[in-house]
Amino acid sequence: MRFNFRHILPLALLSTGCGVESSLPEQSEVGSEVGRQEQVGEQEQALSMRWLPLLDFLVEAGDVRLLGDFTREHVTGDIYHYSVRVQVGPDARHDIIGLHRVVREHFAWQPVSAPESAFLVHGDAWDFQGAFMASTLTSAVRKEQSFAVYLAEQDVDVWGIDLRWTQVPLQTTDFSFMKKWSLGTHAQDVGKAMAVARRVRTLTGSGFGKMNLLGWSRGAQVAYAYMSAETREPASQRHVRGFIPVDMVFKFGPEAEAERQAACTRAQAGEAILAQGRYEGNLGGPGAGLAILAVGQGALESPDAPAQAPLPPLPYGQLGLTLGAATYSFISAPVPYYHFTAGTFTNGSLVGLHYVSAPQFFDFLASANPYQSLREQVEGDELQCGTSSLPYDDHLKDVKVPVLYVGAAGGFGAYGEYSAKTLLGSKDVTILRAQRDLDRAAEYGHADLWLASDAKGKVWEPIYKWMKKH
Repeated sequence: MRFNFRHILPLALLSTGCGVESSLPEQSEVGSEVGRQEQVGEQEQALSMRWLPLLDFLVEAGDVRLLGDFTREHVTGDIYHYSVRVQVGPDARHDIIGLHRVVREHFAWQPVSAPESAFLVHGDAWDFQGAFMASTLTSAVRKEQSFAVYLAEQDVDVWGIDLRWTQVPLQTTDFSFMKKWSLGTHAQDVGKAMAVARRVRTLTGSGFGKMNLLGWSRGAQVAYAYMSAETREPASQRHVRGFIPVDMVFKFGPEAEAERQAACTRAQAGEAILAQGRYEGNLGGPGAGLAILAVGQGALESPDAPAQAPLPPLPYGQLGLTLGAATYSFISAPVPYYHFTAGTFTNGSLVGLHYVSAPQFFDFLASANPYQSLREQVEGDELQCGTSSLPYDDHLKDVKVPVLYVGAAGGFGAYGEYSAKTLLGSKDVTILRAQRDLDRAAEYGHADLWLASDAKGKVWEPIYKWMKKH
């Protein structure tokens, strides 16, 4: 296992009783920045070569390995963002996830002790940073205007995953390795990532306490699957203290028969595509995120130029706004008038976005990942159809932890409440609705939960207060 664990090594050495004093420098005004970085790098390399075997217990036995590409970046104030790639299976080329941590630091490389923690699972198209730290990928808003940064400011130790399809290079042409990537695959990856997170938290003084698990969109389906599987583990090996599914339907309730039937139709179409040997993309074709990327980049660089085929022949800027506020016009909408972000309409015409500036949203679109495994999406439709024999709901009635369902009225909204209230065994279920009391077409959108200018008060603070209470 080769990994330069910069942000935990000094405390790791102390906490394992080695009696070694770390000479890593604190933030200092002495010497040039280049000189300090070189000194830190040399000392870290020496420490990691000597003491890295002591960190083997960070990961479980088997195919889990911490890889390179470790980064530490300053976000704002005393908040830093760490990331690393992790191998979670036998295929060293493809069984790779990203692991993130957003946390306050006492001083360089030393995270604060943070008993409160959260583990975040993104949905389709966007990875951890695109979903939960979008403010760090745009100059249109302040760096702190994102959910993960907000939680870190409240002394929450924030962790998250990049699902394995986010690690697939743009130049890839053979996607046969995705054939068996499913909701269950991702649920297993989440479990392995949380195991690593809890061990690192122990080494850095935050204890081995269980974590709140939040899944947004497709990530909520992954999280449901994980919650069901975790009930089969001994209590001492379970990682979750509170479950937060965000704006997603695991199964439609009896009041949504038309939506359930539409999911059955999508599932049937998806199974036909899989049978033909295509394992990447979505029902619209291969390159699941390429169209989103193209719209975002075009809207940023040439907003008045007409979009190129196969995109609709609208100016890129208008196309970007429409993709945000009228997402339902581009896809087989899972629920009526499903959209990413609320629009502003004049005489029935879309003239802008209500909560998000156009440049901010275009940057969000441009941060999408190009590829995604198809099977997980087909399985998601099969679960919503309710006629499959998939195992992901077999033990949901055994889930007893507190639950908070968060819905956006212009996203899946109230349609997702049935799963949280009915399928789980918890007697402590709270519902948080983000809405404007308008028609669904103009309501709070699926991505407004993380991007909207008022999301902090409407969504983030209530989630944080629920976490503190539970």
